[in-house]
Amino acid sequence: MKYKHLFFDLDHTLWDFERNSSESLEDIFYKSDLTSHGVPSLELFVQSFLRINTELWDAFDRGKLHHSYIRANRFKMVFEELGVACPENHEEIGEIYLQTLPGKKHLLEGALELLDYVSAKGYNLHIVTNGFNDIQAKKITSSGISSYFENVVTFENANAKKPDPKIFAYALEVSSASPEESIMIGDNWVADILGAKQFGLDTVYVNPAGLKFEETPTYDIRRLAELKLIF
Repeated sequence: MKYKHLFFDLDHTLWDFERNSSESLEDIFYKSDLTSHGVPSLELFVQSFLRINTELWDAFDRGKLHHSYIRANRFKMVFEELGVACPENHEEIGEIYLQTLPGKKHLLEGALELLDYVSAKGYNLHIVTNGFNDIQAKKITSSGISSYFENVVTFENANAKKPDPKIFAYALEVSSASPEESIMIGDNWVADILGAKQFGLDTVYVNPAGLKFEETPTYDIRRLAELKLIF
């Protein structure tokens, strides 16, 4: 087989961030009684958070802000967008979110079947993520997929974040893998695909929306099940 090492992104690629985050936000909405703070609805609260959080992490991936800024400000920004006076305990709400989210276990459709498939075929599997060590470890454990992966590379243990080539170099080093026998699988065009491509890795773009860019990945798929046709 051409590849020996499969490097997966975690959030939005295997772990269903939107569903797990929405469940966590619903828990917070009711337990913190956000209606009494003036939040108009659960739906608007979730929609606002997911959009703002995505924008903040995109800025983080591009090196425009520090991860501590995301933790400290995202809920504050949500309340501001909703036209609601920011609760004094907005940072506490942020901590509750960080404690709740990693315990959610939902994977994207076809993720578990795919991991079973590539593991049975003898591939070496690894995670490369811009997430935090403790949180990503809990997500992987909660969703029952820790046994599939030999290495979990984060921006903390690599001291670099995607798309920086240093994180890919670190991932290959700890995995004893060469670029020729490795491939990066992810949903983020800039962090996962361009980053890995510029480092010299083949790539699989998990692209359910069918987005188009000037450059092309090695493979472009809509669903995880399509990876079985590649591997």
